[in-house]
Amino acid sequence: MKKIFDYMETIEPVDGSRDAMVQEHLDSLTKPPGSLGRLEELALRFVRTSVAYPPKISKKTIFIMAGDHGVAREGVSAFPAEVTPQMVLNFLGGGAAINVLARHAGIETVVVDMGVNFNFQDAPGLVNKKVAKGTKNIAEEAAMTAEEMERAVFAGIELAEKAAKDGCHLIGMGDMGIANTTASTALYCALLGLSPEAITGPGTGLDQKGIERKTEVIKKALALHAPFATPMDALMKLGGLEIAGLTGLVLGAAKSKVPVVVDGFISTAAAIVAIRSAPAVLPRVFWAHISNERGHKRVCQEVGIRPILDLDMRLGEGTGAALAMSIIEASVKIYNEMATFKKAGVSTAL
Repeated sequence: MKKIFDYMETIEPVDGSRDAMVQEHLDSLTKPPGSLGRLEELALRFVRTSVAYPPKISKKTIFIMAGDHGVAREGVSAFPAEVTPQMVLNFLGGGAAINVLARHAGIETVVVDMGVNFNFQDAPGLVNKKVAKGTKNIAEEAAMTAEEMERAVFAGIELAEKAAKDGCHLIGMGDMGIANTTASTALYCALLGLSPEAITGPGTGLDQKGIERKTEVIKKALALHAPFATPMDALMKLGGLEIAGLTGLVLGAAKSKVPVVVDGFISTAAAIVAIRSAPAVLPRVFWAHISNERGHKRVCQEVGIRPILDLDMRLGEGTGAALAMSIIEASVKIYNEMATFKKAGVSTAL
């Protein structure tokens, strides 16, 4: 893992030297100070974390990373593993929820095969970063080898760096992988010290008996693989190839000084691995929404996350990120396009 740790050491902290100027401009706009609430906060954060000034968002991209999970064989999902490649093809065909929302918001979608147990035979539009045909069963052995994890993380890094070079101003995260809520829940327990009983949820729609079975599988995996030397060690033992790819995407975006928007339950697990491994990443992360997946609100409370939206969504795919990216873009337009009191000839407060 040395290569990953060496890379993380090159991530620079954000430069807050423009904060006072940005706040002064926000306060000079034709409105009572602070009256646009979190839009003003988002604008300030975006300016702080991006390179260009004045800030701009002319290109937005969501990376939807897909991978299968060996732990699906334990019966932890209401859907069969075959759904992973079927949904990948749906993404490529433009028929999924993320495609609809991305088109609505003017966001490019990039579908990435990180580790799907299927031969797509060079499907048009699919980015092939396949490391393996899924992870191992975490209830029996480590999800990945160190070499597999490193390849997956650097695949995400490379995609983020290329997006930055191609002029992307805002990167979003999406996921697909049957049983990936099991892997993510196990990661949360390992990283945050939470109990499986407290945060294990239905995922794709398990009944109570199914949730209990899923909880026992997670407990078995945690007992088998503990202790966890580092967040990356936990990722290797418990995570998924798509989760590792998303972790790399966060690291690569931070290195390239491009803000990144985290989707929901799965993406948050990847982002927390990245942040716990490289704290300089945190200021460039925007949290899209609170997932309705049981446990996500508890995780957000533990980490001190205040997401932009709360719409009772739990689909994944990057759907929450797409909606939040529109709001972030709106905040930047407010900053750039709204008139100041002086320019509009409007009297200021007494």
